Amino acid sequence: MTPKIPRPHRDDVLLCVIGVATGFLLWALGVHTNSTAHLLPHWATLVPLVCLGALELVRRSHPRTALIVGTVGVIADQFTVGSLATVVIFTDLMYAAVVYGKPAMARRLPVSTGLITVVVTIAAVAWLRTPQSLLIGAVTGLVCFAPALTGATLRNHREAAVAARLRAEQTALLAEMDRSQAVVAERARMARELHDMVANHLSAIAIHSTAALSIDSPATSREALGVIRENSVQGLAEMRRLIGLLRAAGAETEAVAVPSLDALEALVEQARTNGSASGLDFVLHDERAPGADGDGDAPLPAPVELAAYRIVQESLTNAVKHASPGTVTVRVSRCDTLLRVGVDSPHAGRPTGPRAPGSGAGLVGMRERAELLGGSFTAGAHGAAGATGTMWRVRAVLPAEERATER
Repeated sequence: MTPKIPRPHRDDVLLCVIGVATGFLLWALGVHTNSTAHLLPHWATLVPLVCLGALELVRRSHPRTALIVGTVGVIADQFTVGSLATVVIFTDLMYAAVVYGKPAMARRLPVSTGLITVVVTIAAVAWLRTPQSLLIGAVTGLVCFAPALTGATLRNHREAAVAARLRAEQTALLAEMDRSQAVVAERARMARELHDMVANHLSAIAIHSTAALSIDSPATSREALGVIRENSVQGLAEMRRLIGLLRAAGAETEAVAVPSLDALEALVEQARTNGSASGLDFVLHDERAPGADGDGDAPLPAPVELAAYRIVQESLTNAVKHASPGTVTVRVSRCDTLLRVGVDSPHAGRPTGPRAPGSGAGLVGMRERAELLGGSFTAGAHGAAGATGTMWRVRAVLPAEERATER
C-alpha cells in the first residue's frame, strides 16, 4: 500500500503560484541576477525556478527534502543568467526547514549557515582582495543565515507559547484537584461534626425510649420522657448551630461559639443523666493547670480544643451505648507541648439493658481528628476478665502548640 501524500497547505500553494509567476515576469522583463554571459540559453533559468516553486508545496510535510533539493536548485541557478525569484524561494525553504523540521535540524541549521557565511566571506576576501568582496558574504548571509535565524526565533517563541499553555493547563488542573480535595475534606469535617453533635443526643433518646417501652412503670416512663425531651431540645440546638455555620460560610456574621474543654463538666453531667438508666456513673479528672495567667498553661489552639472536646463527647456517647454498668472515667492532662485525653469505661461481658446500635463511624471520626492535628489515637479493650472485668480505653495525644495545627 503506497503512503498517502499529504495535501499541500493553501498558503503553500499560494506561495508556489506567486513565486513562479513573479519569476516568469522577471524573466520576461529581462531582469537577471547574473550579468556575465553564460553558455546556457536564457530560458534555462526557468528550470530551477519551477523546481523550487514546486518544492513550496512540500515545505511543511517534507522540509528536509525540500531544503536539499532547493539547495541544488539555487546552485544550478548560478550557472544561468539567474532569477531573483529563485533565490527568494530558496530563503523561504530555508526558513520552513527550521520552523517545520525536526528539532535537531532546527538547532543545526542556524549554526551551520552562520559558519558557511563566515567561511564564504573570508574566502571571498582572500580570493578577490577587494572591499566589494564583502558583499558576497553579506548576500550569502541574507540568503541562508538570516532566514534560518528568523525561523529559529519563531520556533522558539512557538515552543515557549506551547510550554506556557501546558503550564497553565497543569496549573488549572492542580487547582481543580486542590478544590476537589478541599471539598472532600470539608465534607469529611462536616460528617465528623454532625456525627459528634447529634449521635450523643440520639443515642440517649434511643436508650430511654427503649426503656420507657420495655418497663411498665409510670415513674420510669416519665423520667425517660424527660431525658428524651432534654436531648431532643439540645440536639435541635446543635443542628441549628451547624446549619448556621454552613449558612454563614464566607459571610460577615458573628462568630459562633466553639465547644471548649471548659464545658467538659457539663458534658459529663449530661452523660451521667443519659447513662443512669444503664447503671453508669461518670467521673471527670481535669488535671490541667488552671488558666493561662501566672504559672498556668497557655491557651490551647482552637482546633486542638475542639478535637479534644469531640473525642470526649464521642467516647461518652459510646460508653452510654455499649458500656457495662460501672464507672466511666474521663481524664484530661497537659504536659509540655502535649494534651492527653483518656476515657475508661467498663467492658466486662455483654452489656445488659437497653442499648443503641452503633455504626463504627465514631471511632473513625476520632482517629481522623487526632491525625489531622498531627496527634495519635488508640481505642480498644484492655485487662483480663475477672472481678473488675476488662476496660475499654480511649487514648488521644494531641499537640498543644499553634504550629502543630497548621498542617
